[in-house]
Amino acid sequence: MAVNENREAFIPFRRTDIIELCLQDGQLNAADADKFKDFCEILSAYYHFRFHKTLEIIKDNYVPFNPSTDVQSLTQPTFDQYDAMESKVVEAFHYILERANYIPLPESIVQQALDRKSLIDLKTQVDFEDFDRFYCYYQGDTSHKIVLKKLFFWRQEKNIETFERIVLLIKFKEAAYFRKKKMKIEELNFTPGKMYVYFYKNIPKLDIDLLFPNVVTSMTWKDRLLFGIPAIGAAIPLLLKALPNLLLLIAAILLIFNATSLLESLGLVVEQYKSQNVMPVLVAALSLAIALGGFAFQQYNNYKNKKIKFQKDVTDTLFFKNLASNISVFQMLMDIAEEQECKEIILVYYHLLTSSTPLTPRKLDSHIESWMERKVGIKINFDINGPLKNLEEIRGKVLGNRKEVDNVSEIPLLTYDRQGFCQVLSLDDAKAVIDYVWDNAFQYNGIALS
Repeated sequence: MAVNENREAFIPFRRTDIIELCLQDGQLNAADADKFKDFCEILSAYYHFRFHKTLEIIKDNYVPFNPSTDVQSLTQPTFDQYDAMESKVVEAFHYILERANYIPLPESIVQQALDRKSLIDLKTQVDFEDFDRFYCYYQGDTSHKIVLKKLFFWRQEKNIETFERIVLLIKFKEAAYFRKKKMKIEELNFTPGKMYVYFYKNIPKLDIDLLFPNVVTSMTWKDRLLFGIPAIGAAIPLLLKALPNLLLLIAAILLIFNATSLLESLGLVVEQYKSQNVMPVLVAALSLAIALGGFAFQQYNNYKNKKIKFQKDVTDTLFFKNLASNISVFQMLMDIAEEQECKEIILVYYHLLTSSTPLTPRKLDSHIESWMERKVGIKINFDINGPLKNLEEIRGKVLGNRKEVDNVSEIPLLTYDRQGFCQVLSLDDAKAVIDYVWDNAFQYNGIALS
């Protein structure tokens, strides 16, 4: 699989692997290595606590929007509360996706997928006007070659661009909107007013449109020709065979309405048809109805089978690529965001701690990217601003004597000197600060989602 040149901030390794990578670097002696592991452990515990609070915010506010919930609220929210709850869920969604180092996918990219042929030979249509809100994020923009089966023994090799992970949040409009469109609510594949969240893996860019619950699929022009031409071919001999019965039926109808002049204009002998009794007419009508009805049923059945095949193709494509949906998506993404946040902070702290020369944020960013490429052979676009801000915001007290706690000022893990170089606390002081923060975690008033 060839990876595109666009580098991403996502670090595709476990937090424990990053810690081990730092320890294997040889810059820390045995005593400092133990202190570093202790620092990473309590830092991870603290961020787990912080992200857990964010998850609780989502769980409390997602209930009225969850299409698959098994819990109910004791009291229904007011309109103002409903809007506020929706905003909190959406705000938290953006918060965790950004900290998970996922990238927003513009709606224009999704629109392009609708205009181009996907791997599944389908014509698709998605009405974006059905949405109150629509957001999409991805991670891993890659490409690989596949072999497609064509006619007979012909095989075609094709390069497919794929998103390794893709997340969608869709909030549908209320039921009144769909009733106004003359749509039957009970026949929709979704519930109006609900918020759907999907998490998929390895989705070709041209198949993004298949992820939407309101996607409408139909046959392509090629399929219509392959379906229609045989139907026309089969209909012609049937009509020729049924033509005498059809003429007899038309003549009988015209005689009933006394339209003899029209009958004569068709070149038919009026007296000949007047002498006919009603039984042949009934037999002709019945045989014609059976023939045409049987043919129509056969063609309709063929169409239904083709439609079922289309739906099976879509199901087969997406079923094994679905990672989670609705509330479980938030839970999975929360874990990913927590891991990414901790890995970034650990890398920044470690490299500032062990660097032999002072580093500005820009030099530190380049230093970490080069180190990762040298150590594990991947190119990342390291997000330096996030971890620097986090290290600045982690403030605590270094207590020599706990009786003097009121006289000790809080200090941050990271500061800047007058030249703009980054400076972090020593391992002993950093452990003391993060330990103080953890001891006082339950006095924390909540996490800002902005």
